[in-house]
Amino acid sequence: MAEKIDRSWRAVLERHKFLQLPAAHDALSAKLIERAGFVAYQVGGFALEAARWGVPDIDLIRFGEKSLAVPEIIRASNLPVLVDCDDGYGDVKNVAHTVNVYENLGVSAIFIEDQKPPKRCGHMAGKEVVPPEEMAEKLRAAAESRRSKDSLFIIARTDSEELNGLEDAMRRCHLYLKAGADAIYIEAEHSEKDLKRIAKEFKGVHKVVNVFEGGGKSPWMSPKQLQELGFTMALYPTTVLFRVTRAMEETLANLRAGKPMDTKRAVSMKEFEAIVDLPKWALLETRFRSGPLAKVRRVVNKMLA
Repeated sequence: MAEKIDRSWRAVLERHKFLQLPAAHDALSAKLIERAGFVAYQVGGFALEAARWGVPDIDLIRFGEKSLAVPEIIRASNLPVLVDCDDGYGDVKNVAHTVNVYENLGVSAIFIEDQKPPKRCGHMAGKEVVPPEEMAEKLRAAAESRRSKDSLFIIARTDSEELNGLEDAMRRCHLYLKAGADAIYIEAEHSEKDLKRIAKEFKGVHKVVNVFEGGGKSPWMSPKQLQELGFTMALYPTTVLFRVTRAMEETLANLRAGKPMDTKRAVSMKEFEAIVDLPKWALLETRFRSGPLAKVRRVVNKMLA
């Protein structure tokens, strides 16, 4: 029997203790994440903006566009999802609106950062942060606007460490927890020593670490090591995107050179049909139509056997 999927972020954390959260940049990647056995995932701004609009994560795409893209992704998977909400897209009323929209869409968790607009990827140069009191007000607005603590899990991210040092980042996180955040997330830690200090400072608190592979500023540590330190969530915003991008480049180069597809490095038609749920749709179609689709029915039954 398939494992029952619980969309409550708090319940999933309680059950699994540590969540690896690859980023889905489209509906297909969300399906593949679920098929791979992950229990939750994220929709990160970096991957979404690159894959859907072909632009860098430098505040070019805002809530209007993202709130239309996110439903397309999360409908493709039954897993609970964490959505990157950048800086909340404005002041406290914008934050409240963002919370209401995503909660109604079925988003399980969000994170909001304390960057000053125009915000950018946390591993890029040129960041600035707002005063901590301003961010705390946004978090209060977010916490009061959600239906309940169980309906939406709120993560407070600070980008202060690189600008003002780890002590300032940790002070901000204490303030953000008092304002209503359910977890803290210090972006772009520079060393394993920093991670250990954060873990020690926030014992018993849900903590997020960003494993930005492919050129990020934070050290790479295994999921087991991160969990042993006391972190409960690890984000992987670039891992899937960067590997998919390289695969696409290599594929297009081979195609341009006139080389046939290496079937060992590609899925088959049958495998792809299974990924996009063709058997389910074909079965539904044949239940309500007859005649020419009789052959399709036989193929589907064979696939489901």
